[in-house]
Amino acid sequence: MDMTDSLPAALDGVPDPISGKGLIASGRAGTPRFDDGTVSVVVDVTGLSGDARSKLETAVKQALIAVAGVETVRVAMTAEKRGRKIIAVGSGKGGVGKSTLSANLAVALKRSGLKVGLVDADIYGPSQARLMSTEGMRPTAQGQKMDPVMSPHGVPMLSMAQLVKPGQAIAWRGPMAGNALGQLIDAEWGDVDLLIIDLPPGTGDVQLTMVQKYKPVGAVIVSTPQDLALIDATRAIDFFNQANIPIIGMVENMAGYACPHCGEISDPFGQGGAQAAAMSMNLPFLGRVPLDIDIRTASDSGRPPAAEENDAVFAPLAAGIIAWLNPAKPASF
Repeated sequence: MDMTDSLPAALDGVPDPISGKGLIASGRAGTPRFDDGTVSVVVDVTGLSGDARSKLETAVKQALIAVAGVETVRVAMTAEKRGRKIIAVGSGKGGVGKSTLSANLAVALKRSGLKVGLVDADIYGPSQARLMSTEGMRPTAQGQKMDPVMSPHGVPMLSMAQLVKPGQAIAWRGPMAGNALGQLIDAEWGDVDLLIIDLPPGTGDVQLTMVQKYKPVGAVIVSTPQDLALIDATRAIDFFNQANIPIIGMVENMAGYACPHCGEISDPFGQGGAQAAAMSMNLPFLGRVPLDIDIRTASDSGRPPAAEENDAVFAPLAAGIIAWLNPAKPASF
């Protein structure tokens, strides 16, 4: 039986999950081969999540087995290794709002058109599930790799909070924490081009695993304006410098408090310290995030302010990162 026309036609009746064109027309699949009742076809699954790959394989098999004379369908899936970039968000100490900044940066970068994923690398104190409104959602697995959880804000993410019981203490030694980080980063991220990594505070085993194994393209340093936080931020900067990781810039968090009653601005943590520190170290200063009750309450309820159309705080920070990543192409919102 001549399968020259019927098999390609059946295969091209399956739409490419990304372009919507037929699999052969889009270049997603090659010409099927037929031998003694068996059809063999190679399908390129680059850029697809594990779930999308499984669904596509099923659709291909169903389309080809329906052709008269076909008894068996064999599908070989191939994928190019993606040049995914990683940006680490770090600080020298806890309590400076690093996780809130990471979540909002990921959302703001997504709104700018980038394909962004978020990893909560704070193994011992994960908080991104709360910030991104994915509490109670558990990742699925495809073989040895996890499929990230999709947040309501269009940013796929993974966190230890999605893998352990709420409130459960994680008492692991450094190697175990490093292995856990690897499972989060090496997940099936599909077409994600940029991963934002919310690092734990300090310069311990998790940070070492990150810089040595995954080599971020750059790091964003978060600090409050006060001197004590800046001292610790300087240590974090030195850590990344020793690892030859470029510093994208510093962000000053909790910078100024506007009284909700009279509107007067006060500076309980000082003013301009992070910007002055950035200038003294010849580092870019990305901007300030105010000490604002609305940012705190919205973030705690899983509604990152960066997701709002009128966001004027995090969008400029994201634009600065985009400009650093693509110096020849200015970012716009």
